[in-house]
Amino acid sequence: MSEPTSSTTSSYLIAALASLATLYASLVLSAETLQLARHPQGQLSCDINSVVSCSAVAQSPQAELIRLGTLPVPNAFLGLIAESVFLTLAVVGLCRIKMPRLLAAGTWLASLAALAYALWLFTQSLFVIHALCPWCLVMTFATSLQFMAFSHATVIQQGLPRKRPGWLHTYYQRHFDLMVDLIWLVALATIVLAVEGSALFG
Repeated sequence: MSEPTSSTTSSYLIAALASLATLYASLVLSAETLQLARHPQGQLSCDINSVVSCSAVAQSPQAELIRLGTLPVPNAFLGLIAESVFLTLAVVGLCRIKMPRLLAAGTWLASLAALAYALWLFTQSLFVIHALCPWCLVMTFATSLQFMAFSHATVIQQGLPRKRPGWLHTYYQRHFDLMVDLIWLVALATIVLAVEGSALFG
């Protein structure tokens, strides 16, 4: 049994908008990274103070975890690639196309990996680097929304897992996930305010 089309369409629409927001943030951060490479002592557009600073985050080791040989690849460049794929998959879902089982499962797993990576960077920014990048926060919240939307669509529209338990279908069909999603987003915002609220509003 499937959910009304309007609900599954909404899930893919949210996934598409979240992917678009993350893609835009990645594009801005990529441009800022190139700007910083050309002018290491310059300031970026989102450098507001010592805490709200894209430069501090961009110059940290966490900003370039993957290397191609000796060449570091900025996280923002990876975001451009990944979010282009996610946006394409969300558009496929908006067209009400039932994906092959392997592709649907891969989409969900990839969105989970993207969320885990975003959350790791989020915690590193707050508790290790002690600096906030506004565009990185946009990516964290948008990636959360993206994962939530893909999860809903994967269970309801794509019918995975194939032998899903009744409680899982009920959880999504009755939109219990929306309450959990809201709590999650509020929790992220609360953590940011609790740790760096004085820098944001001081």
